[in-house]
Amino acid sequence: MQKYYRFYVLIMVTVISMINIADRLIMSILMEDIKADFYLSDTQVGLLAGLAFALFYALMSFPIARWADRGNRKNILSLAVILWSGMTALCGAAVGFYSLFFARLGVGVGEAGGGPPSYSLIADYFKPSERARAMGVYIVGAALGTGGGLIIGGILGEMIGWRNTFLVLGIPGVLMGLLFFFTVKEPQRGRLDVGEAKDKQAKDIKETLKSLAANPVFIRISISFAMLTMIGYAMAFWLAPIMLRNFDVSLSKVGLYLGLTYIAAGVPAPLIGGYLTDYMAKRDARWRAWIPAIVIVIAVVALWFCVMADSFQVFLSCFVIAYFVFMIPQGATLSILQSSLGAGERAVGSSFALMITTLMGAALGPLLVGMLSDYLAIEYGVKSLNYALIIVCIAASVIGSICYLWTGRAMSAELEPDIEPDDDLEYT
Repeated sequence: MQKYYRFYVLIMVTVISMINIADRLIMSILMEDIKADFYLSDTQVGLLAGLAFALFYALMSFPIARWADRGNRKNILSLAVILWSGMTALCGAAVGFYSLFFARLGVGVGEAGGGPPSYSLIADYFKPSERARAMGVYIVGAALGTGGGLIIGGILGEMIGWRNTFLVLGIPGVLMGLLFFFTVKEPQRGRLDVGEAKDKQAKDIKETLKSLAANPVFIRISISFAMLTMIGYAMAFWLAPIMLRNFDVSLSKVGLYLGLTYIAAGVPAPLIGGYLTDYMAKRDARWRAWIPAIVIVIAVVALWFCVMADSFQVFLSCFVIAYFVFMIPQGATLSILQSSLGAGERAVGSSFALMITTLMGAALGPLLVGMLSDYLAIEYGVKSLNYALIIVCIAASVIGSICYLWTGRAMSAELEPDIEPDDDLEYT
């Protein structure tokens, strides 16, 4: 029976991921109303969307992850989801740019405790040959959170205003944090690791950092993931404003159409990508890096047709393709990251990877688009945001593809030995 309990845990962390992303990205659908109320520029919007969240998210991820490598990950994750959900609710009480900026900092502090403990828990519930698929399921939470957050945010934004919308969306996370605390068990750390990863238990921080710095796969996949993240955040924060500025469509319809698109493309893609990656990796493990190198470029080509479209129907159709392809390499990327780390350094390693992806992708992505949009606005008017988004995404896709190929060169063609999880799972 305990063999199947891991799927319950996977569902729970996936739901938490959904809440995580919904709370993080809800601002995108509400941003035009917030911008109008506070008289903000696109650069200020980019700061609120990216840097305000990403700054403390990056700074706090390391100490929280270090705690997760030594402490009880279940307790840490429960506390984190309660904290960030409460701060999301406080965003609705903002009276201007600076108060909203600091509320978003608080969301970042809480969400810093979301990823590393979740990744580490999944790695201790699923064997190496299953991790891409398990991570693919986990990534589905991000797609559901993005799509569901946009749909609910768009509807509530029109019905009760952006302030009350933040308040309403903060409540489910608090309840989920309590449920997770009382129903999820902490697994034995490193129980499914093999080879060198099995021997890498929690060490002195200097030894851990030295181990990470000497790990070429870890360093390269972290940079690759940052470029993938930059594209994802740029799309997530700016596509709703692009739709509102370019097409005659209401806030609720933007949330509905864009949200359904995220769900329709984002739910199957990580699952398909996970199975495809695990299948191809049976022939050569480097396919875990080669697949993302290929599809990241294809995704941005489809995005180019999306943002250049004059028809709303063409815009949505092309975005379905772009987002579907974009989500395929998510599980592969996370499986490389987790398999490159030992049991005792997994949370800290994940936190460093997230720090890199947050600062390079989540902070810079939306901000660069906003700054470039303001710069191009004089010449291109309302289309400046379209051009800014595609320029940033093209640059990130080229760099990202090169980095994924670079990661593949550091990987072994051989798979880790396969093992089966058993029923004698130990808990702490």
